[in-house]
Amino acid sequence: MKRISITVTVTLLLVLLALSASPASVQASDNFAAALSGGNEVPARDTNARGAATFKWNKAGTAFDFTLIAANIENVVFAHIHCAAAGVNGPVGVTLVHGMPPGGGRFDGVLSSGTITAPDPGNSCGWVTMADVFNAMNSGNTYVNVHTNDGVAPTNTGPGDFPGGEIRGQVH
Repeated sequence: MKRISITVTVTLLLVLLALSASPASVQASDNFAAALSGGNEVPARDTNARGAATFKWNKAGTAFDFTLIAANIENVVFAHIHCAAAGVNGPVGVTLVHGMPPGGGRFDGVLSSGTITAPDPGNSCGWVTMADVFNAMNSGNTYVNVHTNDGVAPTNTGPGDFPGGEIRGQVH
């Protein structure tokens, strides 16, 4: 009789743990943010650019609203959510800004905002569903970075010309 009770108890605990990690358990207060700076990039960048990103998940865990703000930055071309721990470069999982032409000049303000309902198709993070993105954010294994490019060779010549990323921040 005890063996059945222990088995049932363990099974229930495992189910509860699985549910707590699923997007169905997302609360209205499950918000994430990242503070972006050049010092967080790998390698670190000498720049006065700064930024912030906020993410507010819906209750179903199927989408998030985001706002990406940047200041003192020039020539933004892309911004993404990447999968990797702090101090490690990782692949792109979700695109937040895309297709801006190089050499766009100075920017201060809301760089991008909107609602994301799916990770990038075929991303190298292996994220297929928004549950994958939520779980990565919740575990601290995502970061946001903003890529810049002045459109003049060579690259990586200073602020406004870091195609690999000029400012970065871990999502918490």
